[in-house]
Amino acid sequence: MDLFDHAAQERMRHEAPLAARLRPRNLDEIVGQEHIIAPGRLLRRAIETDRLFSSIIFFGPPGTGKTTIARVIAQHSQAHFEAISAVLAGVADLRRVIADAGERRKDPRSEHKLHQRRTILCVDEVHRWNKAQQGALLPHVESGLITLIGATTQNPCFEVIDALVSRSRIFQLEPLRQEHLALILERALSDTERGYGSRKVMLDEDARRHLIEISGGDARSLLNALELAVENTPPEPAGEIHITLQIAEESIQRRAIRYDRDGDAHYDTISAFIKSVRGSDPDAALYWLAKMLLAGEEPRFILRRLLILASEDIGLAEPMGLVVASAAAQAFEFVGLPEGVYPIVEATLYLATCPKSNSAGAYFAAQKEIKERGAAALPLHLMESTRATRGLEDAPAPSASGAGYQYPHQFAEHFVPQQYLPTSLIGAVFYQPSDQGYEAHIGERLARWRKAQAAALADQQKSVLGEEDHDAAVADPPRTE
Repeated sequence: MDLFDHAAQERMRHEAPLAARLRPRNLDEIVGQEHIIAPGRLLRRAIETDRLFSSIIFFGPPGTGKTTIARVIAQHSQAHFEAISAVLAGVADLRRVIADAGERRKDPRSEHKLHQRRTILCVDEVHRWNKAQQGALLPHVESGLITLIGATTQNPCFEVIDALVSRSRIFQLEPLRQEHLALILERALSDTERGYGSRKVMLDEDARRHLIEISGGDARSLLNALELAVENTPPEPAGEIHITLQIAEESIQRRAIRYDRDGDAHYDTISAFIKSVRGSDPDAALYWLAKMLLAGEEPRFILRRLLILASEDIGLAEPMGLVVASAAAQAFEFVGLPEGVYPIVEATLYLATCPKSNSAGAYFAAQKEIKERGAAALPLHLMESTRATRGLEDAPAPSASGAGYQYPHQFAEHFVPQQYLPTSLIGAVFYQPSDQGYEAHIGERLARWRKAQAAALADQQKSVLGEEDHDAAVADPPRTE
């Protein structure tokens, strides 16, 4: 590097954005993420001893330190460090890196002996590479020629191919807490070399609080807002740059809604929305609904989830829940946005304030019975009439139902106690009504019916088995699910 190159790099360093100038240069300068880089943690020990041999993937929101930790690893390692962006780089760039890494492993004195210098490749936004591009990296990661450090804002379990994920340690970074952001802000104001310590910047307390709160755990967003405020506020006569709340609000006018419709925010926010409706919190449900719609979520996706919830989490506690959700979906098709938000809101509020029951899940108890023990024989009297008698000697003449079947509508209250389950499952219970809403009335009726049915089947069994066998059967009652 000659004098002119050095001068150009120094100029670029001083002219770089504040967030770039303040990027931590060592482990002790990193703020937050104590769960992975605090003293004694596995990753910190690997970095400090330069024993990072397995590939790693950093996963977390923007501005939480993914690239920073990768650069700190480069500072501590004797390995050659290459950094590329998956947004700009393609397979040709990857081939160049791999070829250079292969040459770097060769001893200059012999092309057959390996040099001990490794290559660490940092790929920013690694989820931007398609499966073929990610696959091109795989054999070289597997052979140890390349140690990968991937950085992504998306869950790698969904956005990175399984083969790479299985060969990497995944570290999830968390949004920075307000105390972390306060420390970073103070560092920016006091650092005379890289921050504004050499300038008279007075930041009002309410302005400081606003910048921290609106940054939403993103250090880069915080520093960008501070830089915009400082650089565009004229100094007062005494040379002081006074940052008021109004200036802070103008520099970071509103929190950006982080919402990738194909990424984690999409799934996490709809999860929060459904859980709020299920938990009977209409206020939280409206908040998450507003976030999704403001971020451009597809309303039909939200309505489909409400339709599922109406059956899964409300069910017979309020049968109108499914009707309201269906009507909202149909109304939206007629109206569209923006007015179509009203039926979505109405359905959200109705379902959030309904009594709740997940008794429809009884279906899966019945399904489990069949999967584990196989399908039991169908009772003869439940068969279609001609099938019930086909091939049987002395069979009764065909009728509207199988032999022995009793038609409920011919009895009082349109109910007659008789066997409907297979004989091996008599007495089994899958559906347990909740005590909520309309389903409480169902539970009362069902309890009477089940009691009458149990008594009738016991009498039937007694007449068939005789007294002694019946007493033995009662001592070993049927199982319930």
